[in-house]
Amino acid sequence: MGSAVPLDPNNMQLVAELELEMMTDLYRRMTTSCQKKCIPGHYKEPDLSKGEAVCIDRCVAKYLDVHEKLGKKLTQMSSQDDQVMQKLQQQMQGQS
Repeated sequence: MGSAVPLDPNNMQLVAELELEMMTDLYRRMTTSCQKKCIPGHYKEPDLSKGEAVCIDRCVAKYLDVHEKLGKKLTQMSSQDDQVMQKLQQQMQGQS
């Protein structure tokens, strides 16, 4: 949209680093959250039980689903903001 920054090699590198940082943070938060929810603090066996594995699987699926839905909503809101800004700019230019 109107506020897009041209992606020269330096900007592309920065975008890639930020994306990696965000994905790493998402993974860390998801792991911590699902582990607290699904795995007891004191282990009796070294491997996950079937119940723990199912709980982890469902937790991760829900976490990623919510993350995807939030991403879509934020993209939609950003697009709407861009449209409002363009209309305001057009109105301001019309008044000049």
